[in-house]
This record gives sequence, C-alpha cells and structure tokens, in this order.
Amino acid sequence: MSHSSEHGACTYTAVVGAEGVGLGCWHKHHHQWLGSHGFSGDAGQPAWQAAADALAALLAEHAVRGARLRVLLSARYSRFCLVPWSAAIGHPRELDAYARACFENLYGQPLDDWRIVLSPEPAGTARIATALPEALLQRLQALGRESQLSLRSVQPYLMAAYNRCSAQLGQGDFLFVLAEPRRSVLLLAAGGAWQQVLAQGCADNDQALQALIERTGELYGEDLPRVYLHAPGRTDAPQLAAVQLCPPASDADPLCAMWRAVA
Repeated sequence: MSHSSEHGACTYTAVVGAEGVGLGCWHKHHHQWLGSHGFSGDAGQPAWQAAADALAALLAEHAVRGARLRVLLSARYSRFCLVPWSAAIGHPRELDAYARACFENLYGQPLDDWRIVLSPEPAGTARIATALPEALLQRLQALGRESQLSLRSVQPYLMAAYNRCSAQLGQGDFLFVLAEPRRSVLLLAAGGAWQQVLAQGCADNDQALQALIERTGELYGEDLPRVYLHAPGRTDAPQLAAVQLCPPASDADPLCAMWRAVA
C-alpha cells in the first residue's frame, strides 16, 4: 500500500482478539478489511504480549503513516466490575480508589498496574468499571509512535459493541449479551440502572451461552428481562430466546465479523 500523504485521512481499526488480531480501514466512506494474524501466547508472558507483537507485524504490513488508529480489545484483556453508587465519594481520586477496592473485592487481588475507566452514569446509580493493563496501553502508544500513526482510542470491544447496538435496545429492563469468540460478557440493566456485569470464558455454541444466561438469572434472583444477543463471530444464527442484534457472519474470519459489526 502506498505511503503517500493522500491516505492521511484513513482511519484504521484494529481488533485484538483472544487468538488473533485483525485490521480494517475506513477511507472516504469505504470500508476495507485488510487481514488478520493469529498468535499463540507464551506461558511466561502476559496474555497481551503475543497479541501486541502480532498487531505490530500487521501494522507494518498495511498501515499508512499519518493515519488514525483505533484499537478494540477483546474481553480477554479486560476486567469488568460493577461499582455501586456512594454518596460519600466527592473527588475523582476517591472514585478511582473506590473502584479499585471493588475490583480487589471481586478478583481477590489489587489492580495497581491496571488503568480503570468508569462509565458515565447519573448520580445515584451504579457504574460499569473497566480495567485494562497499563503495560498494554503503553505498548499500544509505542506502536502508534513506531508506525507513525495517531492513536485515537483504545477501548474494550464490549464498549464499541454496546454503543453501536444501544439504539436497538427496547425500553425498560434488559440483558445485553456480547458473545465474543471464546469469551462472553453480560450486562444486566433494571430500574434504569446497571445491576450486574459478568465476563466469563465461554464456548462458541448455544448450550454454553444458554448456561451462562441462566447463571446470570440465578445471580439476579428474578426472571430475566428481555435478552439481546450480539454474537458477531458466529457464522450460524444462535437458536436462543433472545433478540439477535447482528446477522450471522458472512466472513469465515471472526475478527472481520467483529470489525464489520462496529465499523
């Protein structure tokens, strides 16, 4: 691909999945899937290290200097937690410390080397907190500099998928299920507020997804509201009692399907 300045308006979106990374480009109202690289992790390295190396190779093949870059991270590299409302919190530093305490209580270990981002919610309601490895974020910043790309955002795929699908969600209570390849995340909203977030490794079949949804119902303690399912990596339509938020993938590459779902 040419490295001329006429491509400076390109926006690249990298999808960093559990076992591979993919890259797509948006330029002048046209979308183009550029390809993907698989990887296998090393037991002695952080889970994200091999993914970052694969992304570096993919960017070296395709990216144009001066273009914009957006990175979407699989739930494999993220941690999620519900942070209840507290009227005692009056400063951003206090909120960060409170969120870290919630994560520590949930995961049983401190997240000193993770960056925490909280969803913007009205006063009096719980927030969804996302934790990302600080070292991964720094590596992505370095990749942007090395590739001479403008890194515009790094966010969990969950956030991009929910934002894209939010207009399709009906009024009232709901369960939003993101079924990534090999991992799923569930967001439960009731009474106009978040009630629960659950992320778990999950096989890519109906039985595993149904079991996960039922487990969420058991934790909730009531009949589940309407279920919305976003499963961009599935090539077959899941046979579940849920509103399907995207059609089955026409591409055999699940990373391409994930990219197209939010492009």
